[in-house]
Amino acid sequence: MSSSAASRRERFHTEIAKRQGLLVPGAFNAMSARVIEDMGFGAVYLTGAGVTNMSFGLPDLGFIGLTDIAEHTARVRDAVELPLIVDADTGFGNALNVRQAVRTLERAGADAVQIEDQVMPKKCGHFAGKNVISASEMVGKIQAAVDAREDDHFLVIARTDAAAAHGIDEAIERAHRFVEAGADVLFIEAMETLADIERLPGLFEKPLLINIVVGGKTPVQDRDALAAIGYGIVLYANVALQGAVRGMQQAFSVLRERGRMEEDPNLVAPFSERQRLVQKPLFDSLDQRYKADD
Repeated sequence: MSSSAASRRERFHTEIAKRQGLLVPGAFNAMSARVIEDMGFGAVYLTGAGVTNMSFGLPDLGFIGLTDIAEHTARVRDAVELPLIVDADTGFGNALNVRQAVRTLERAGADAVQIEDQVMPKKCGHFAGKNVISASEMVGKIQAAVDAREDDHFLVIARTDAAAAHGIDEAIERAHRFVEAGADVLFIEAMETLADIERLPGLFEKPLLINIVVGGKTPVQDRDALAAIGYGIVLYANVALQGAVRGMQQAFSVLRERGRMEEDPNLVAPFSERQRLVQKPLFDSLDQRYKADD
């Protein structure tokens, strides 16, 4: 592990522990992660739903595996220096699979990994019909994740979807057990009432992540309000993919109707902006540096 990775993880761990509502957008590939970094956000979340939707054209129903998310993790890490949270779904199997997933994703460049307690194949947290494994099985997965990490500042984020399946009290009980198992951050998915949102941070010593899905089940709240009540992370996992889809639809609509497309900044990023984001000037300078003498 490089000293830069160690210091980045330590700083990220410290930042989350402040419970000041770090605003984290989700990325679905290296370019979306680069835009997140360029816009000045403090961390990036690699979303399994985003990878599934945007790379496979499929719904978030457990279609991706460890190899898929590890490849995307490595690409995002190569593109940005931000702390990187990786969505590892259920850990892709039992506790032994979780162990392998954590080892693989940490080596690929993740700074935190999120594991959930749904049965396989999992579903998007804001879909109906979710089921969860036993709390004791999930405890074993968390313990495996904690034991597998090489860096103590690598964060294990434990997510429970039990609120939808068994009610919020069961989700709270599970979260307490996850803390005892060694989880660094808690994630109670798909809360549906403002009362639950407001009371949860006060129930735990560990910081909480809240996931705001645009159009999903959880009521949208201002980041500052969530920071004031003690959330560590305010996640918008799918804004990038939903924004990208809308942008493509708008641009293609104009192209279809007009039969041509100008460099309209209201519809498409300028050519020069695209080259800036992919660091074309850097590669131009490297090309000159390594150019053979004639």
